[in-house]
Amino acid sequence: MGRRELPPIISATPMPNRPLIVRLRNWVGDVTLGLPLLQRLTNADYSLTLVGKPWARDLLAGHGWPVHVLPKKLGERVRLLRKLRNEALQSDPRFCQRINAIALPYSFSSALDMRLAGLRTLGHAHEGRSWLLARSIARTNTQHEIANYWQLGDSLLGAAAPLPEQIDLRVSDAHQERATALIAEHGLSRGFVVVCPFSGGTFEGQDKTWPGFADFVTKALPSLGYPIVICPGPGEAGAAQQHFATAVVMSNVDLGTYAALLQAASLMISNDTGPGHIAAAVGTPVLSVLGPSDPAQWRAWGPKVHLVQGQQPGRDWPDIGAVLAAAQRLLAQR
Repeated sequence: MGRRELPPIISATPMPNRPLIVRLRNWVGDVTLGLPLLQRLTNADYSLTLVGKPWARDLLAGHGWPVHVLPKKLGERVRLLRKLRNEALQSDPRFCQRINAIALPYSFSSALDMRLAGLRTLGHAHEGRSWLLARSIARTNTQHEIANYWQLGDSLLGAAAPLPEQIDLRVSDAHQERATALIAEHGLSRGFVVVCPFSGGTFEGQDKTWPGFADFVTKALPSLGYPIVICPGPGEAGAAQQHFATAVVMSNVDLGTYAALLQAASLMISNDTGPGHIAAAVGTPVLSVLGPSDPAQWRAWGPKVHLVQGQQPGRDWPDIGAVLAAAQRLLAQR
């Protein structure tokens, strides 16, 4: 395929309501870690249009950004992005003369989609895709992932800024109401403990699920006297009912309502997984139980995040007593 030349890039000095198309990543934790960048760009008077997984609409509903569901097929993805490009041109005739899109995923395919749609995309140099991007910057594995996303903002805005200490995930009124109704339906009040014993991925081929979670929830955690809530994701409800019978299981909870439930919790105890990132982003104390994950790169972000690891961090898991002691200490601080 021959390379089609695009017009030269003009200055990216922000102007009111300049449209910007942003392709989100495919995992809940990554989308949450990208929130500070999205808010920074909004504060710089960019008008964001987001493209991502269906659940991103609920997760980000409190921010008011339009979120379009990413189609699975290449042709459909390109048509959607081209449609968004043409709509942006209606409000900004110079849209195609500047950086007008950001690809947060590192994949070759995400850059290809945006190139074929005629977008001038900013993204990380990865998988040999730099030639598809209008501007690429280096990604490093020696810093936290939130910093990699944040540096895209430095590049677009032409100035560096310090990383925020806290991710501010806003929860919509509708999701707050749904969470309040769920809490009442299960006979609970604010101050319960939420646990997330599941993990949707691996780290360097190793399972990120703490093998002691079932015994911890059924035998140890109840001794602290707090109601325990689990919100299983797709395909996890059966395991939640089977292995965590002492907990209140709330199935089929969308991510926006989940975030509101976490705001009402005293503590979230989780594996290295998306809900832990959400809890930190709404300001709930998080006890993150880590095995093989690298916290320097992937820990949940925020001042109320607390890690518990094995005696050989990155190689083994903490024991149940260590996790219980950490949970008791954090709950006593509430």
